Amino acid sequence: MKISGKIKIAVAFTMAVMFSNQTQAQETNKLENYDQGFRLGVGLNAGVPTNEDVYNYSIGGDVRLQYDLTKRYSATLTTGFTNLFINDGVKDLGFIPVKLGFKAFVWEDQFYVLGEVGGGIAVTNGYKQDTYLWSPGVGFAGKDIDVSLRYESYTEYDTNQIALRIAYGFKL
Repeated sequence: MKISGKIKIAVAFTMAVMFSNQTQAQETNKLENYDQGFRLGVGLNAGVPTNEDVYNYSIGGDVRLQYDLTKRYSATLTTGFTNLFINDGVKDLGFIPVKLGFKAFVWEDQFYVLGEVGGGIAVTNGYKQDTYLWSPGVGFAGKDIDVSLRYESYTEYDTNQIALRIAYGFKL
């Protein structure tokens, strides 16, 4: 399997963020009360498949339910629709990803790393091949906007992808 330069850069960046150490000054006399709760995000995705000989690009949308365990750690459930556009008049592959994940804020309570695992259910053009998938990513979350970059790997499709997600999120 040939690994392109884009994938190497994305994986190296993800690994560097995941294993970086962060030191913070702490105030001992101030205890912050954090209210746990749910957030919902609605996002648009655009990606570049790693097998560019067969696939042109991908576009999709998703809905992510996030439960904040603490101020820095959250559990996620993501679903939506992704369409991989194929070259040379071959029918496109559309699937519904269903992923469970864990998000950890690593810098300034805005920059995070995210890992997700799950499956993809093929739903278009007669494709019957479902897939397992895993997806590490990095991102920035403000009060309402969430922007992330992820690598998404499929076990049963002949490509993977690097995707950009832009989402609007709010508390439930």
